[in-house]
Parts: sequence; C-alpha cells; structure tokens
Amino acid sequence: MWLLIPFLVLPVVEIAVFIQVGGLIGLWPTIGLVILSAVAGSWLMRQQGAAALADLQRSFRELRDPTAPLAHGALILLAGALMVTPGFVTDSMGIALLIPATRRWVIRQLGRRMRVTSVGFGHGAAGPSAPPFRPGGRATTIDADYVVIADGDAAGNDTPRPRDGRPPSGWTQH
Repeated sequence: MWLLIPFLVLPVVEIAVFIQVGGLIGLWPTIGLVILSAVAGSWLMRQQGAAALADLQRSFRELRDPTAPLAHGALILLAGALMVTPGFVTDSMGIALLIPATRRWVIRQLGRRMRVTSVGFGHGAAGPSAPPFRPGGRATTIDADYVVIADGDAAGNDTPRPRDGRPPSGWTQH
C-alpha cells in the first residue's frame, strides 16, 4: 500500500511544478526545458552507464565483488528513466542520482535496510552443488567417483580406469 503513495503524489506534484514554472517563464520555454532535460538525461545515462559497465567488467576480470558496480549501474539506469520522464521533480531526482556521491549514499542507505539470509551455490543448501562447508566451519562429506590416470593416459594413449580396473559406466572399450 505504501508503494502506491508515490504513484499518486508524484504526478500531482509534477503538475503543480509545471504550472508554477510555466507561469514564470511561459509555455514554450517550459516545454523546451522538459525536452532538453530528456535529451541530456539520455546522454548522461549513456556516458555514465558505459563507465559503470566498464567498472563491472573490471571487477569480473580482477575477481572482485561486483555488487557495487551493479548497484551503481542500476541507479544510473533509474536516473536515466527519471530524467526521460517528463517533469522537473523527476529530473532533479535523476540528476541527483547521476552524482556518484549521491549514489554511494543511496547504496549505503539501502544496504542498511537489507539483510542477507543465506548464501548458496547452485540449487541451494540441499542441492547438488551445495557449499562444502556448514556454518560453524565443519566440513561436510562429499561423495564422488574418481578415475586414476597413469602418466601416459593423460595424452590419450590408454583408457583411464577406476582403481578396481573396470571402465567407468557408459565408456566403451576401443
């Protein structure tokens, strides 16, 4: 229900600001400002979005946590959407989100309100690719089949065999 309030209040505020600005500078300059802000917002979003994408790719290359570049990219996308939306209030919110310090502040505020409940891999804790350690640091047992490969077998000279000498199921003898 609380999410409905901005969708009701924001258009009313935007209309009131349009009336005030239109009364001060006239109709055509007001429309010109709205169009100019949409074009500028689109251009700024592309510029900063490209930088955020490069930062995200760099974090993957350097094996760093990509959450900050992803969050910045999402906020840049939101800023662009706000600036393309007609209205002076949404434009000012979009411009504010294009400032890196403001994005960092928003990310910090959102981070304080979020809580990670579990970290899993693949299908989750009960799935086939569950993490090998339980909370508290105790290792779990990992059941696996293995194949012993002699030195010459790695080059494909012989069929690798399990320790008991039988070929693995599904393998054919050459």
